[in-house]
Amino acid sequence: MSIETVVVPDIGADEVEVIEVCVAVGDTIEAEDSLLVLESDKASMEVPSPVTGKVVAITIKVGDQVAQGTAIMEVEVEGAGAVDSAAPAEAPAATAEAPVQEEAPVVEEAQPAASAAPAGVQVVTVPDLGGASDVECIEVCVSVGDEVEEEQSLIVLETDKASMEVPSPVAGKVVSVALKTGSTVNVGDVILELEVAGAAASAPVASAEAPAPAAAPAVAAPTQSFEPKTETQPRSEVVEKHGDVYAGPAVRMLARELGVDLHAVSGTGPRGRVSKDDLHGYIKARMAQPAASGVGGAIPAVPAVDFSKFGPVREEKMSKLHRLTAENMSRNWLNVPHVTQFDDADITDLEAFRTSMKAEAEKQGVKLTPLPFLLKACAAALRANPKFNASLAADGETIVYKDYVHIGIAVDTPAGLVVPVIRDVDQKSIYQLAAETAELGQKAKDRKLTAAEMQGGCFTISSLGGIGGTGFTPIVNSPEVAILGVSKLDVKPVWNGSEFVPRKMLPLSLSYDHRAINGGDAGRFFTQLGGFLADIRRLVL
Repeated sequence: MSIETVVVPDIGADEVEVIEVCVAVGDTIEAEDSLLVLESDKASMEVPSPVTGKVVAITIKVGDQVAQGTAIMEVEVEGAGAVDSAAPAEAPAATAEAPVQEEAPVVEEAQPAASAAPAGVQVVTVPDLGGASDVECIEVCVSVGDEVEEEQSLIVLETDKASMEVPSPVAGKVVSVALKTGSTVNVGDVILELEVAGAAASAPVASAEAPAPAAAPAVAAPTQSFEPKTETQPRSEVVEKHGDVYAGPAVRMLARELGVDLHAVSGTGPRGRVSKDDLHGYIKARMAQPAASGVGGAIPAVPAVDFSKFGPVREEKMSKLHRLTAENMSRNWLNVPHVTQFDDADITDLEAFRTSMKAEAEKQGVKLTPLPFLLKACAAALRANPKFNASLAADGETIVYKDYVHIGIAVDTPAGLVVPVIRDVDQKSIYQLAAETAELGQKAKDRKLTAAEMQGGCFTISSLGGIGGTGFTPIVNSPEVAILGVSKLDVKPVWNGSEFVPRKMLPLSLSYDHRAINGGDAGRFFTQLGGFLADIRRLVL
């Protein structure tokens, strides 16, 4: 048996919240079983177990904020490790019956087996910090006398962008600790000293009956007195000195999106750290204030209503994803001057071709829906109309044109609306797009999308075709500048110059940011998009 520490894998985000712990201490788990559910600003995701075994300890709880590398739990794993650990125990037994003068050769034979973990005191230093310097130690996880396992967290460091845990490279016993909370460190600074466990550790035991000079070679590194290389300084003093705000990158990004000055927000976290809850509380307090009279006042709050006066009611808390979607929609609607144009695309020939290719598509292992054709047509239209494949810079004076075409597809899930992004749509085939949309759609419904899979979109398609309706006004997903709404296909009579003929018409709604796009731009985009959908042969030109 061996104990393995399971950590948070790469989640494409700095800090995310634990909203559910799926196992308990004592549970037996299989590889790929869900351990916990994380929720970021954009999606929920499940973390699967990388091993099979028994849960012996859980180090997180619902509501904790975690990042890549954060320890989740310890799992007792069956494997060869149990056999290996028994080998060193046999060496002392053999030496017990041997004459004293023969002990040294026995110890030398045991040393090669422990080459991965040399005996003696090993110095553990700060690893590569990705170019960061003077990083603050916000937590020391061990103390002198503690027994630590390999990969167990020793300290927690925090830069301006993220928190990170430094794991132990070997198992052993803590002899001395050179850091304390508040210390600032750099690459190579000493963290602590470990008396390393391993088969070769029997050497000092054998030397107990030997002359004193023979004991010296058993120590791998000399014992020294270590002090932090930099003067310790609490984060609170640094913040006060520079007039800065102590907040994580996710909070800063949200504050920028909401137009909130973080200096006005009181932080309730450690050392005055501003959390998202602090930011939301500040906004709610501002919204609850009476609206200023005249032009320029705050938006009046909707008055509270006691609906139970009119009949039976029941209350249900919105999911975090639902709340965040509501906030994003409100922010986008208030900040983006929307215009929506409507048109019908004739996809009669496209549908005939798609139907004829269904059997071949199934042989390729994909289901051929209209969505891959929509993606391909939109990508071509975006390439032909660069204003739609752009974003407004934060300064409000610059337009950023993108040389890639990544398109988001809105997916309705039980937890709320999510938008996975298909990358490089213009460079992929219809079959590739069909396979990728099906895969991402399923991951969205299973709550297994990563944050990286929902970032970098240039344009969004929101389709209600499978539900119904003849048109709607989609809200632009800022910082994108446009979004396409797709409604239910209908057969309509179309005049061909001599008579009315039945044609399959697809209602489309194009909403756009009027600061970046005008009506003429939208008209040209719609005309080209309709042309691509009406005759898909144009896509190869």
